[in-house]
Amino acid sequence: MIRPAVIISNLGLLIAIIGIAMLSCLPWSIIYNEGITGSILLAAAVTVASGLLLKYLFATKESMNLKESFAVVSLGWIIASIFGALPFLFSGYLPSFADAFFETVSGFTTTGASVVKDVEAWPKGLMFWRCLTQWLGGMGIIALFIAVAAGMGARGNQLFKAEVPGGPISDKISPRIKETAQKLWITYIVLSAACAVLLLIFGMDLFDALCHTFATLATGGFSTKNSSIGYYSSPFIQWTIIIFMFIGGTNFTLHYLAYKERSPLVYTRNPEFKLYATIVIVASLLAALSLEAAGLFSGLEEKLRAAVFQVVSIMTTTGFATADYERWPAMAAGVIFLMMFVGGCIGSTGGNIKPGRYLIMFHRGVIELKKMIHPKAVLSVHFGGRVLGEELVTNIAQFFFLYMMFLALGIMALCMLGLDVYSSLTAAVACLGNIGPGFGLVGPAQNYSFIPDGGKYLLSMLMLVGRLEIFSILILLLPEYWKRQ
Repeated sequence: MIRPAVIISNLGLLIAIIGIAMLSCLPWSIIYNEGITGSILLAAAVTVASGLLLKYLFATKESMNLKESFAVVSLGWIIASIFGALPFLFSGYLPSFADAFFETVSGFTTTGASVVKDVEAWPKGLMFWRCLTQWLGGMGIIALFIAVAAGMGARGNQLFKAEVPGGPISDKISPRIKETAQKLWITYIVLSAACAVLLLIFGMDLFDALCHTFATLATGGFSTKNSSIGYYSSPFIQWTIIIFMFIGGTNFTLHYLAYKERSPLVYTRNPEFKLYATIVIVASLLAALSLEAAGLFSGLEEKLRAAVFQVVSIMTTTGFATADYERWPAMAAGVIFLMMFVGGCIGSTGGNIKPGRYLIMFHRGVIELKKMIHPKAVLSVHFGGRVLGEELVTNIAQFFFLYMMFLALGIMALCMLGLDVYSSLTAAVACLGNIGPGFGLVGPAQNYSFIPDGGKYLLSMLMLVGRLEIFSILILLLPEYWKRQ
């Protein structure tokens, strides 16, 4: 049974948390005397007041059931994006709701696709909020909600599983889901602080270091510069970004366990991480060899850095750029294109399909081949030291099917709106995979501002579907979901 009061009450608290986060933009607006302080304050006040009002009017002590947890997760991301768009709307820098909603969804889902043509002309306070949305969405706004809300209990576990990348395959650090969410957020904050300090040491000012840290650890890709990380010629800054993008694309449970056990061997025992690292190394070498053969970039280190940066950026779904990879030779550009279908690890801040799912499906395929030779053999899929049930393997196969179905529908819809097939393909891939830049009209030197409003809403939905990994949103469309039981 669906109880609206339970859903609305929890959504109200989530909205209030988003509004409180907006207040962090005020110091930058005040320091730089930008004239939008009132707009940010108004947006925060409206958001906090709306959230608290909903929480008060629909106050209930009833626990959330399974159906309601899916509604809170799916509707929570949509409503957070609506209220998160208010600073852009009230300031007048994105007066169109379609643009403001697209930019906010892109931030919260850590996609990094943008409609802003000249971000350097934006006020600091607004840029800070734009980048902060990525950091909040990176570890998950629902995970943050669980970490700070009191008395979540079993319903917190339902919310966490519905939101966390990897869903049922993901691991818990603690039997208590609130402790798991808190420890993951603490790990996230510590790594973010380390990234910011290094960027400061290597030459970024405090504002840019914070904004790029938000985008890097969250694998988001929003930058304060029109030319993205290409603005910074320092190899130290670029290598720092590479390392922390790679860290952001790694399962955060592994980061916590490596710290707890004081041993890097935690990573080497994880099959998904080994595949993830192998793909990065092989793809980077192939791209670097292609750049070397074409005579692009001046030295070996510069070629390697350019190749590794772009491979890690696209594979982890960050979307930063130091070069226009569309102008690279076919082999290097092809490697980048293939990275758009990989993604970060399960339990990371990265989106997309994820190496762990590929690994599980590969093992399942091998088992099917063995059964053709030994029909009566009983064989199981193993992953990370545990045996996966047939139900979980089926869930992954369904995910693949639905992912490709949404991708095909997105491509067709964008073609109907007038985009060419090439741009439609990569725009749909980039938004559904939470990557950001693609090829063609949405390449790294372009943005999404030319797309009509209908296309922006469509791509916004693809971003949300990709971030919530399809099932949490799709389940709300089933008639059975709304039946009283």
